[in-house]
Amino acid sequence: MSKQELAVLGQDDENGACCPGLVTAQLDDGQAAELARLFKALGDPVRLRLLSMIASRTGGEVCVCDLTPAFELSQPTISHHLKQLRQAGLIDCERRGTWVYYWALPATLDRLAAFLKTSQASAATE
Repeated sequence: MSKQELAVLGQDDENGACCPGLVTAQLDDGQAAELARLFKALGDPVRLRLLSMIASRTGGEVCVCDLTPAFELSQPTISHHLKQLRQAGLIDCERRGTWVYYWALPATLDRLAAFLKTSQASAATE
């Protein structure tokens, strides 16, 4: 697999779970690699802020013209970060005229949340 190719996300197993939670089972190599790509995309503060801005937007989508002014970065740098989020499967986009509109992909965000979620029993023992 080249560095530009990413696996399709959201492939559930036969039990309807994409991957085990952090405290319920150990990850296999494939699951760990897939989740690492997601966390790597979120490992940059700009990308994390961009995802937050997109996911929290009323109406579910935001124009790139509304994202760029929030940062002291050039437009190509913002586009690069958005591309990284898109390639990781965290957001998607659509061009409308001269502008591009972005929205979060809830299934991928739910997978991350499910992985990080701890059970009440294990949290109570700490």
